[in-house]
Amino acid sequence: MLEQNPVQTLHEQSDASRTDSVLTESRPNTLPELSDHGRAEFCLNRIPSEHYARYFIVNNRVLPGEKLGSIKILHILSPLWPGQHETKRMRGKPVPAKAILVQCIASFLAGSLFTSQNWARPSAGHQVNDIPVEIEKLSKVTHDCERKRKLAEKSTSEDIIGEVTKTHQAIKSLDKTISTLEMEIATARTRQSAGELSLGRVSNHTLQKVFVVIGINTAFSSKKRRDSLRETWMPEGAKLKKLEKEKGIVIRFVIGHSVTPGGVLDRAIDDENAKYKDFLRLGHIEGYHELSTKTRLYFSTAVTMWDAEYYVKVDDDVHLNLGMLVSRLSLHRSKPRTYIGCMKSGPVLSQKEVKYHEPEFWKFGEEGNKYFRHATGQLYAISKDLAAYISINSSVPYSLSLSKDTYLIDYKVKCYMMRVYMYRPILHRYANEDVSLGAWFIGLEVQHVDDRALCCGTPPDCEWKRQAGNVCAASFDWSCSGICRSVERMKDVHNSCGEGDEAVWNTEL
Repeated sequence: MLEQNPVQTLHEQSDASRTDSVLTESRPNTLPELSDHGRAEFCLNRIPSEHYARYFIVNNRVLPGEKLGSIKILHILSPLWPGQHETKRMRGKPVPAKAILVQCIASFLAGSLFTSQNWARPSAGHQVNDIPVEIEKLSKVTHDCERKRKLAEKSTSEDIIGEVTKTHQAIKSLDKTISTLEMEIATARTRQSAGELSLGRVSNHTLQKVFVVIGINTAFSSKKRRDSLRETWMPEGAKLKKLEKEKGIVIRFVIGHSVTPGGVLDRAIDDENAKYKDFLRLGHIEGYHELSTKTRLYFSTAVTMWDAEYYVKVDDDVHLNLGMLVSRLSLHRSKPRTYIGCMKSGPVLSQKEVKYHEPEFWKFGEEGNKYFRHATGQLYAISKDLAAYISINSSVPYSLSLSKDTYLIDYKVKCYMMRVYMYRPILHRYANEDVSLGAWFIGLEVQHVDDRALCCGTPPDCEWKRQAGNVCAASFDWSCSGICRSVERMKDVHNSCGEGDEAVWNTEL
């Protein structure tokens, strides 16, 4: 640093004439060499012209900064030689103490005002010495942050995945709940407009809540088939009631009425039902060509009797493993509008002499075309909201007003009217009931679930799968659209492919 005597400031006017000589004196072409008897100190600084101060000290003199503005680089501000500062005296008039005080205060305020723009920079040597230390500190902090980040990612990755899964399941559950509520509201509106008083129903009763209702399609002539099921996979008596109460599984044989109500066939079913209490009677007339009507009535009736998550239809010549069936259904319980079965697309038969003749074959395009994808008729399941949809559209009411009497009294016309509610189905029925069900859903936002565990073959197919640990939910022969000679073979199929009597009781829903 510069060694200076007490400095006396000079006015700009007095210094103006000396500026050139002073600068010439203080800017030699070469720096003087140091001798043994002398000492020279130099201040070598590069001062950009845009940052010069108001006053600079040159040769122990204070010069106004404006005079140095045109000089880009000032090499020597004050060379001091031995004894020089003692011989030379400051020239000019002394500045009053008040002026110095005012200037100091003004400089302090100006410095405070521009502190944010003008930070003092440390010396280059100090910066160079601190760089390795700062780099080492930064390296340690970076390494520590990286280690903590990896630990955090490792510890929270599983938690994040779990939370995402839970959120996804919650959204699916809410979607299904909303869909169910919409169907229930639509059902209530339909019942109200239909006038349930005419049907003698109580609309505010509470339905029994269960997991699944299994309806077994049967006929008047199929008593032996029904007995073969009761002897194998279908519980009876107290076990049937226990299954409903503890596991929420309802099983009923589904049948309508004969052509002659109250005849021998109807009485036989009544007697069988009184013994086993495992029938659901529908209002239609039984017949092979009425299977589409029977399916529609089954779902629309069952949904008004049980509050179930699923409704299943199965034929009476199919073997079931109840535990595996409810396990397969439970995989989709969070999904709304589910249609589950073995999906197929069979040919549309236009020949009249064949068994599965389709009178409306022309609706499916040219000859040789196939049906749209639908579940095979041996076994299928639908969720509650789809069953409610069928119930709503099963029979649409419309009113018919009839004039009972009209006569004139006191010049006033009085008309006695009688309103009769008529019902007509809006769901179209095709020749095959499985095609009809698929047609009712083809234009809806329905999730088709193709589950091949619901259509295994009879032994050895289902037996091999059971031995491999893949127990089938249902088994039948495709060639017979059920188990061929089911009355004779049902017990053998059950022994070879059955899951065990305790499986359904050990199933957790």
